[in-house]
Amino acid sequence: MNIFQEYINKIGNLILQNQKKLELDNLINLKSIVVESPPVEFNFDLSCNAALVLGKINKVNPKELAIKIKDLILNDLKDFEKIEIAGPGFLNLKLTNNSLILNINRILENRKSYGKNNSHNNYNIEFVSANPTGPMHVGHCRGAIYGDVLANLLKFNGNQVTKEYYINDYGNQIDNFAKSVFLRIREIKYKERFILKDDLYPGEYIVEIAKKIIDSNKNEKFINFNESLQLLKKESLKHSLNLIKFDLQQLGIIHDNFFSETDLIKNKLVDKAVNYLKKKNYVQEGYLEPPKGETDKNWKKTKRLIFKSTLFGDDTDRAMQKNDGTWTYFANDVGYHMDKINRKNKYLINVLGADHTGYTKRITAAVSALSDNKVKLDCKVCQLVKLYKNGKPFKMSKRAGDFISAQDLLNEVNKDSIRFMMLNRSNDVEIDFDFDKVLEKSKDNPVFYVQYAFARISSLFRTLKKDLNDTIKLDSKKFLLNNHEIKILRKVLEWPKIIETASSKYEPHKIPYYLYELATLFHSYWSKGNEDQSFKFIENGKIKRSETLSMIVLTAIVIQQGMNILGVSLPNKM
Repeated sequence: MNIFQEYINKIGNLILQNQKKLELDNLINLKSIVVESPPVEFNFDLSCNAALVLGKINKVNPKELAIKIKDLILNDLKDFEKIEIAGPGFLNLKLTNNSLILNINRILENRKSYGKNNSHNNYNIEFVSANPTGPMHVGHCRGAIYGDVLANLLKFNGNQVTKEYYINDYGNQIDNFAKSVFLRIREIKYKERFILKDDLYPGEYIVEIAKKIIDSNKNEKFINFNESLQLLKKESLKHSLNLIKFDLQQLGIIHDNFFSETDLIKNKLVDKAVNYLKKKNYVQEGYLEPPKGETDKNWKKTKRLIFKSTLFGDDTDRAMQKNDGTWTYFANDVGYHMDKINRKNKYLINVLGADHTGYTKRITAAVSALSDNKVKLDCKVCQLVKLYKNGKPFKMSKRAGDFISAQDLLNEVNKDSIRFMMLNRSNDVEIDFDFDKVLEKSKDNPVFYVQYAFARISSLFRTLKKDLNDTIKLDSKKFLLNNHEIKILRKVLEWPKIIETASSKYEPHKIPYYLYELATLFHSYWSKGNEDQSFKFIENGKIKRSETLSMIVLTAIVIQQGMNILGVSLPNKM
């Protein structure tokens, strides 16, 4: 149930049925009517812009139109006890007690599904996809949590979601990775000094991988790199991926599918995709202009296959082949996305790192070309994470070599704090992650504050010897909410709208924002009881008012749902 959408439909239908009475010639803008929460100072449950939207297009005074719509609503809909006209023509609406009780009971009766929008689409979300040449770093953590929570959010709404990891296990970087492991093996077995050179991997984790390979390959001498290359690739990638999977599991993340770039090449998926695009005349042989900043002297003009990505909104056409005729990274990605399309996914989402901003247009263009514009790809770029401890930037890891690893982060703070705080800002802005603040037990630590709200509710129910699922009976004749309860109820009624917006815009950060606001309202009400006895929840071991109990349960229901989507635990005691 979404109370806002419900009343958009009711008011829209009412206007449609009374078009002549309202003297409206044009209802083309009917879909622009919204129902939302009014500013707190107005003390109303809902606000509607119908008079402003329709007044403008019909060239009538919006305030005069608002009076007519107000009378219609009060006469035909028995849901409102009071309607006021504010500003240039906004309708502020206050629900009757019967309507409030009806909505409260609907939430209580549908605890697990409250907020669901019940869409039924197929999504493929590719996230993390870090090069399998070492453990995850902090930048990967943000994208990993964003992708995982977005998947949870879309699943909550009834969609089918595949969480996918693209293993970039093909190319020079894998050979260099294997060479680094080989040299570490030589260092361990034959005491040869490891000399760091360009393209080699310096981290201590390489030594650990080398030891594991030695232990599981007792008869292998590792004399010649080229002779051992295939074994080294296979074993090094296996152990490196295990490192990554372990880091992900520590963060509460498990992918449904791992897709290998090597298999992509072996199964000639790139050739199939290119041939398909050729038939559509989207790929042809030609020449590209030198990249910006490249002098003509350094640029080798080479005939190659080119994808006409400008036909689909890109800034320039894109090369499918390198100078030597082999496929570009982009060409491999085109083959991979054709495979995702062929798996009957209606929506594709790629979660990318901050350094991939310039890549989004070309791959979005490719998906449009491959699917005849039937499949939509959204690329969500997660910006950098800056870590601070004791007011100073957090130093990098010796184990990782040249970056701060996910394990460094997990050694400092727990999974719950990382997941919540990595989503505490929109993915397209940088995050300052302050270890000291995350470890605080105060209002300044959002994850603690939300968990503490639920722990307080749990302690209350232990005192009452009640269960959160117990039936609550509300009497419409005696029903009365105080100001704190009204604020909580209005915030709870916003939950389906938060879910809808966060899902449709792929903005899971809206959930921790919302949960923190709800927790703040609850804590404020709780604290009021310490100042004023009349606001105490319990008297003589019993709840004083069923209305209060219902607000506490509604708060718990939404916090449980929200934290479950975030993948954050809810302790009963703190």
